[in-house]
Amino acid sequence: MFPSNIEIAREAARKPIEDIANEMGLGSHLLEPYGRDVMKISLDAMEELADRPRAKYVVVTAITPTPLGEGKTTTTVGLGQGMRHIGKNAVITIRQASMGPALGIKGGAAGGGYSQVVPMEKLNLHLTGDMHAVTAAHNLLSAMLDNHLYRGNALGIDPHSITWRRVLDVNDRALRNIVTGLGGSADGVPRETGFDITAASEVMATLSLTTSLRDLRERMGRIVVGYTLQGEPVTAEQLDTAGAMTVLLREAIKPNLLQTIENTPAIVHCGPFGNIATGNSSVLADLIALRCGDFVVTEAGFGADMGAERFFNIKCRTSGEAPDAAVVVATVRALKAHSGKFRIVAGKPLPAELLAENPDDVHAGAANLVKQIENVRQHGVPCVVAVNSFSTDHRSEHAAVRDIAEGAGARFAVSSHFTDGGRGAIELAEAVAEAAHEPSQFRLLYPDEATLREKIETIATRIYGADGVDYSAAATRALDTYERAGFGRMPICMAKTHLSLSSDPALKGAPTGWRLPVREVRASAGAGYVYPICGDMRTMPGLGSDPAAAHMDLDAEDETVGLF
Repeated sequence: MFPSNIEIAREAARKPIEDIANEMGLGSHLLEPYGRDVMKISLDAMEELADRPRAKYVVVTAITPTPLGEGKTTTTVGLGQGMRHIGKNAVITIRQASMGPALGIKGGAAGGGYSQVVPMEKLNLHLTGDMHAVTAAHNLLSAMLDNHLYRGNALGIDPHSITWRRVLDVNDRALRNIVTGLGGSADGVPRETGFDITAASEVMATLSLTTSLRDLRERMGRIVVGYTLQGEPVTAEQLDTAGAMTVLLREAIKPNLLQTIENTPAIVHCGPFGNIATGNSSVLADLIALRCGDFVVTEAGFGADMGAERFFNIKCRTSGEAPDAAVVVATVRALKAHSGKFRIVAGKPLPAELLAENPDDVHAGAANLVKQIENVRQHGVPCVVAVNSFSTDHRSEHAAVRDIAEGAGARFAVSSHFTDGGRGAIELAEAVAEAAHEPSQFRLLYPDEATLREKIETIATRIYGADGVDYSAAATRALDTYERAGFGRMPICMAKTHLSLSSDPALKGAPTGWRLPVREVRASAGAGYVYPICGDMRTMPGLGSDPAAAHMDLDAEDETVGLF
């Protein structure tokens, strides 16, 4: 029987983390140990390494995933390991795991099989405490805001306009909507609010896009918590909280260095939510990694319509870096699901018919892959389609994916990195290396000077395939307010379902003949983007009927068990 992820991780022959850093050219004076297996990297590394050659920059994205996910993190790790098998040095950069999904149903964020970042337990549970620092900084602002209301509300904040909630790094549906300030007059001002998961915090999104500690301090000050009765924004700076928030984050701003099972360097930093934030690891991690090897392989959350679009138009806008190639991960099962014939439910077995050999079903779901390839290529980036292979796949089905990919202008590779590690990703590594050395003309989807509506409509029509956009009255008012407030030059981070190119999670493939409904628009002024909300976004997940946490414990040797 194939061993579990945690069994494989524990058997890995890890190198001393100092050796991994040395291979990257990071001196000991740039490193801060966190136990035996993790290092914090000083931001001084950016200046010290600035004169080194720049690595090729590769982003890993995907087709629209099923609820089970299609293995982007595993592919990212496998590709990074595969580069060494073709004589290239790679550094991978991925998001930090949220404990909510790890204790819930989705699992962790370390990869899987023989393409994992280790140590697995540390990565998925606490790591260096960055998540807790974000939680503390966010909730400090919440407390200072409520204290300001209690102390007389000198800024004239309209309590009904407050958008700043609280956060927690576990799944807890009972906290989605709450009332605070109950009790007596000494217990605060009663008002409705709620909790989001820490990964959905604007502090997390801001940390992931910052370029220095000073930049972070300025961004913290710009965070908007609500509005006055006259409609003026109220910021963390006005509440005298931005400085203390930055102090709480001064260690969390430093990227974390780990390694893969095959000793490929892995920088793990920040974990912004994929539905309402960028869904990408930090700018700082990538800027450091780009001076430490031949290739940097980073991952963007969900499909190319979401994480990759934000990588291109928000993350690259902030960093000033341009990608050299993109990998679109696909699985046979997901392409079959996009035919509309099958229903996949997280936590339940796959339908038997889905696993039967049928290349016609793969072709029936081809529209989604073709559209996601187009979404990459219209940014001027060479594209490689990577089939994350499973034992239930058939060669005829892989051949069908090849026909679809090459017909849409992408390279193609099959990768068995989950079962075979880097050796199984050699074909993919070779295809990516070729693509990354092609001439490319990276381009943003829209200019800074376009209006917020023009940016929204460009994403909706060109990336999602919508016929147009319908705005609610509230969304229209918010857009007008943000344009007047000077937010018009900000990029757009569209908040929509990840389960469809459209705003309706039930629509598979590449839907046509629909319009994107924008029901609400909010500004994430600290992170530096505006996010329209399209549909019902859950920012605090709930636990399922059989949470992963129920199966976790310590065995007789005090080793963790039950961690997928």
